[in-house]
Amino acid sequence: MLGQIERGESSPTVATLWKIASGFGCSLSRFIAAPTAQGPLPLFRDARSVRAKPATDDMLVAPLFPFDAAMGFELLELTLLPGYVRESEAHANGVIEHVTVLRGALDVLIKGQWHPLAEGQAVRFAADLPHGYRNLHDEPAVCHNLIHYPAMP
Repeated sequence: MLGQIERGESSPTVATLWKIASGFGCSLSRFIAAPTAQGPLPLFRDARSVRAKPATDDMLVAPLFPFDAAMGFELLELTLLPGYVRESEAHANGVIEHVTVLRGALDVLIKGQWHPLAEGQAVRFAADLPHGYRNLHDEPAVCHNLIHYPAMP
């Protein structure tokens, strides 16, 4: 698969990018965003300027704060278009995800069960187990996904 992507013969899905990132022991944002500039705080970001469709599936990703080893996390804005369904393999041991729905509604798969989340609701779960996201509604669902990584290079 890596060879096909490198040769431009295949376009990965977000799930494939996650598998590759997990295999290399790194964050998803490492593949889709340049690191944020280090410097004095505050650091301002605008999702509209970094939002993109990094893969072939129906998800838009805005890496608001790409992975920073000093902080141990990355913060992504995810837009799941209507009908989007993705089941993810387990991430690296100790990875924890925090999902907060900003607009619309979506379901999160945790320990084999889909859990509905509406606007303003949030969940934190161990992402080192299989999990997933889906939007079975007619409108896009927008959420923040803060992903905490244990010690990572």
